[in-house]
Amino acid sequence: MSFDARAAAALVLRDVLAGTSLAQSLPERLRTVSDRDRPLVRQLVYGSLRMSPRLLAILAQLLDKPLRDKDRDVTGLLMVGIYQLLDTRIPDHAAVAATVDAIKALKKPWAKGLTNAILRRFLREQDDLLAELEPAAATAQPQWLYNAVTAQWPARAADIFAATSSQPPLTLRVNAQQSTRAEYLQQLAATAHKAHAGDISEHAIYLQDAVDVQALPGFAKGAASVQDEAAQVAASLLDTQPGERILDACAAPGGKACHIIERQPALKELVAMDSDAQRLKRVHENLQRLSLSATVIAGDASKPPKAIGSALFDRILIDAPCSATGVIRRYPDILLLRRDSDIAQFAEQQRHILAGLWPLLRPGGVLLYATCSILDEENSAVIRHFLDSHQDARLQPINVAWGEPAACGRQLLPTRGAHDGLFYSLLEKTT
Repeated sequence: MSFDARAAAALVLRDVLAGTSLAQSLPERLRTVSDRDRPLVRQLVYGSLRMSPRLLAILAQLLDKPLRDKDRDVTGLLMVGIYQLLDTRIPDHAAVAATVDAIKALKKPWAKGLTNAILRRFLREQDDLLAELEPAAATAQPQWLYNAVTAQWPARAADIFAATSSQPPLTLRVNAQQSTRAEYLQQLAATAHKAHAGDISEHAIYLQDAVDVQALPGFAKGAASVQDEAAQVAASLLDTQPGERILDACAAPGGKACHIIERQPALKELVAMDSDAQRLKRVHENLQRLSLSATVIAGDASKPPKAIGSALFDRILIDAPCSATGVIRRYPDILLLRRDSDIAQFAEQQRHILAGLWPLLRPGGVLLYATCSILDEENSAVIRHFLDSHQDARLQPINVAWGEPAACGRQLLPTRGAHDGLFYSLLEKTT
């Protein structure tokens, strides 16, 4: 017998509230529910997490005192209940009844009356409760991130918050070795898939509706891959040429590495390296599906292993570990798990990676630094620090129409219905 969908979602939220990542908790919980209920569980989990700062602030108004840590599952279920009433098309009476009924699966009968009372009170007082929220909670942001974004992007903050709280689109990257984007759009239209071309990547296609990608034309044989449009511009910015040796230093799961090869199949070698040996399995899987070849090794980019070889690289891509503040809608547990203090730690790690890889680049070669952060401390500030300490490094202009100008590169901000938020900076080694 399958587990109740709303209770399963509540247990995922319980885990995240306790400090466990969504990637660790959700797969386990999905295995406990029926195939039919899995889309609902995903919707409830992702939606509740994207709205979690708002939902928790509302609960703080409705509860006389916070529930105990051991009752985080009930907190999670209340979040799921309020999310349904606020942000889904599920009829109010059905959402309340099904959420209250989910208490049975949590085996906490004492919480049935509480859950019913809280949800019904929310329905009665919704407008007043929402009006009382502080600006950060009203925009579903933790206070530290609200402060950082409004300070750095005052004119764009509202749009960023709206994008962060939205469901991301399903974006494809057409394999240029198999077809053009125009041809693949025709194939999609012929199979009743509504789609349109992206604006900033020549290979990007947005699907109107989320679908099982395995049902898309030629997907299993590598005709297309799932990749956000902002991530797709990395390959064009790197601009690899025939016969070059390329390093993708933080490669997992392999989307950018595969795109680089698709765009320039006449490379001498592409080395895909990542510190997480488990995640490198995804690199191998993507290469195999796309019938591409690369050298895949495990290694710490700040201290490159000998296996990387002695020959210098013509171009290096660093897709640096970061706060992921530009992709929160895809990883919404960040809203609960990330802390302000984490940003400085990421910046230090990024500086070490840049310093560790720079000696591997040939004179005249270029290094593309990328993050999925929208915070300057991880972006231009890291590049400024690097330029100050490396006299053989020169900042190259990124002459494109997309994004926002940054002190040391170009910033894409998360956009509702379109691309994620990524930063790019291009460095040339002069000697």
